[in-house]
Order: sequence, then C-alpha cells, then structure tokens
Amino acid sequence: MKMAILSDIHANLHALQAVWQDLASFHPDAVYCLGDLVGYGAYPNETIAFIRERQIPTIMGNYDEGVGFNLQDCGCAYNNPLQVQLGQQSLKWTQEFTTEDNQGFLRSLLAQIRIDDGKPGLLLVHGSPRRINEYMYEDRPEASFDRIARLARTEILLFGHTHLPYEKRVAGTLFVNCGSVGKPKDGDPNAGYVMLTLGQKTEVTFRRVAYDIASAARAIRACDLPNEFATALETGGVKTPSVPGE
Repeated sequence: MKMAILSDIHANLHALQAVWQDLASFHPDAVYCLGDLVGYGAYPNETIAFIRERQIPTIMGNYDEGVGFNLQDCGCAYNNPLQVQLGQQSLKWTQEFTTEDNQGFLRSLLAQIRIDDGKPGLLLVHGSPRRINEYMYEDRPEASFDRIARLARTEILLFGHTHLPYEKRVAGTLFVNCGSVGKPKDGDPNAGYVMLTLGQKTEVTFRRVAYDIASAARAIRACDLPNEFATALETGGVKTPSVPGE
C-alpha cells in the first residue's frame, strides 16, 4: 500500500499543485494531510478548496485552529518582538481573507487520525500526540521520544509542524516528520512531502518537488502580508531568522 502524506501547506497553492502532480505519478492508495493549510501564504481559500474538492482527510494544525476559531494567537513559537509582529500580521490577514465557510471547514478538522486496520499501525498528528503545537525536533533527548512513543501506541507516527523532515526509530516506533509542502525551513526551497510504502517492509521516501516559487513569492508581495514570508520561500527558510516559527 502506498500513502502520500502532506503537511504544512501554508496557503501556498503553487507548491500544492506541483506536489499533487508529482504524487499522482506514484498512484497512491491514499493521501492524507497533517494540517496547517493556511497562514503566511497568499492563497488560503484556494488551498482549502483544493483539499475539500479532493476530500483529503486532514488533521487540524495550530494555524488552522487559530484561523478557524479567530484566536488571538496561532500557537506559534516566537523568538523576538519582530517575529511576534510578523506573525500577528499573518494571522490577522488570514483571518480576514478566509471565508466564513472555509473557517467552518478548518474548525471541523480532526485532532488526529489513527489507522489500525492493518499492520503496521499508524497515528497521524500535526505537532505531537500530546499537543497540536509541540515541536518534535530530531535532536530532542531520546527519553522524550520514548515517552511520546509510549503515549502514541503505534508502529508509525506521522507528524509535521517543524517543517524539517526526518525519520527516526525509537522504542519500536518509527517517527516520520513529513516536512512542509508550502514553507520548507531546511534550506531547500522545493516543496516537500512523504511517500510511505507499507508492506513486508516499510519504506519512507522524502520527495522534493520544484515549483513556481517566483509566482508564490510575488503573490505574497502583492498583498498585505510581510515581504519576509516571500523571502522565506525563496531561501528555504534558513536565511530568514526573523520569520516566525510555526
């Protein structure tokens, strides 16, 4: 069985369209999304429509929660006052321009998806099984991974939120961070997602897909979103320390 796992699209329609074209060539049996459909990008409604039209099972990300419920905070990690300012601009802009119907859709998204009808079992979350906005970085202590593995009670844990793809096996659980479709932060500006093959052997393939970054960045600069978010797309995130985390 083949599954395509998308995460952290962040209103980047150009990246999503390119990823969809790429994954179609693998003929996956299922496609899932781990949330954060919106935020930072110029196409929140178009991105939501893309997901809704294809009925892709989707987890609620912290940004989906912030926009769907019109919260004052998106649950993001900020390191300095400039990040706070930029993050608030993004949240307010996205809340203003996302339609009421699409906000309702964001509110309807699932907290997690557990798939136990075969082996191996899978648990899909946005941040972690503990919190929607927990950052599960690869370099956290192994004891922490062990605690999360015992809480998850699954063979494969699929998550996003950090925008930094990796796989790591701890305490019998395979941790897979699926990266980011629309806002990579590992220095590679290409869109990222995971192809997961389940069978006698589990195979995790981290896909990177070129897309029209210039058009996506231009769309951000053409609206009232901070230009820093356009620069983040062009650089793959690492050269823009002022840009808020997710």
